[in-house]
Amino acid sequence: MSLLPLTARERDHWILARRPARNRLDPWQPYAFLSEPEVGPDGEVIEAATIFLTNRECPFRCVMCDLWRNTLEETVPVGAISAQIRYALERLPIPGLRRHLKIYNAGSFFDPYAIPPEEYPEVARLAAPFERVIVECHPGFLGRRCVEFREMLLRHGGGEANSEASGVSEGSGFRVQGSDRTNSEFENRNPELLNPEPRTLNPLRSHTSAHRRTERRLEVAIGLETAHPEVLARLNKRMTLAQFRRAAEFLEAERIDLRVFILVRPPWLSEAEGVEWARRSLDFAFACGASVCSLIPTRDGNGVMEALAAAGEFAPPRLVSVEGAMEYGLQLGTGRVFADLWEIRRFATCGACSEARIARLAAMNRTQRIPPPVACAECAP
Repeated sequence: MSLLPLTARERDHWILARRPARNRLDPWQPYAFLSEPEVGPDGEVIEAATIFLTNRECPFRCVMCDLWRNTLEETVPVGAISAQIRYALERLPIPGLRRHLKIYNAGSFFDPYAIPPEEYPEVARLAAPFERVIVECHPGFLGRRCVEFREMLLRHGGGEANSEASGVSEGSGFRVQGSDRTNSEFENRNPELLNPEPRTLNPLRSHTSAHRRTERRLEVAIGLETAHPEVLARLNKRMTLAQFRRAAEFLEAERIDLRVFILVRPPWLSEAEGVEWARRSLDFAFACGASVCSLIPTRDGNGVMEALAAAGEFAPPRLVSVEGAMEYGLQLGTGRVFADLWEIRRFATCGACSEARIARLAAMNRTQRIPPPVACAECAP
């Protein structure tokens, strides 16, 4: 039996009880920012300005999440988010070299308690020099605010905004998973979700054909984490595969691109299972219309993962497993695939080949091609 309690409410309390202290932050400054190269939609390597905002913590208590350590317990004052973005942009390389702007907030950009909607116009104005803006969001917060922000970006960026009313109501987020239910029953009745057929748009959104003419300046990143239905439920994400798929359909109908975060070896999976379900998750994400998938090696550092590791319910993936998932994604040829190299040396367990494997992952990120494999007699799988 797992250490993890059965119900979502009990899981929340269990997770909160094992947390270490959060970092002290200034609500008027981002907690980090950087400029990084990334292969763009056209295959060209572009420079992306990435800003990690300081804001109120996400309301969802995901088992694997350590991002809350750089969040606040209260909503920031109106004006603070724009001030943070301005602060970072003034200190990053000159705008002419930057093509994409990533605004990550350790939660959901369209959560009004994290990012006050009053900030949207100024954020859109600050983003005007960029061709594309990437934000992150849980499906539960996708709705009218997302569409309104896209329209602001199009107006400030010179794109063709949609003059028709979108018809998306204020409460049009996708209903969050019930606190005392898992998604396994639904998935057992709907096995096609693990091997979805070509997508059809939500009929409630089909009237937005005018959006097909608009420029795609907004991209939303959603943490799928895994297509394994039971593991996804245990992660306390409060999201099912069906809800993810509906969110993807919503974004496609609104001419908003989808980026997906996928964990490599989340808890409760063996090394081999971790690779297999990373592959299945790539299949599912691309079948739902993702243009980009980012593979994230699951790490500890939030108190909960250490407890699971001590109970034998979690172990971090090997670098060779991350390579295997990355190779599979690139072989699909469906969209761009990246490996998250943040703190990647935490996963280096072989002194003979780890640096070569990290360099190989970086090369795959940069070229979207598969280089020759790394041979190592000491840690050959």
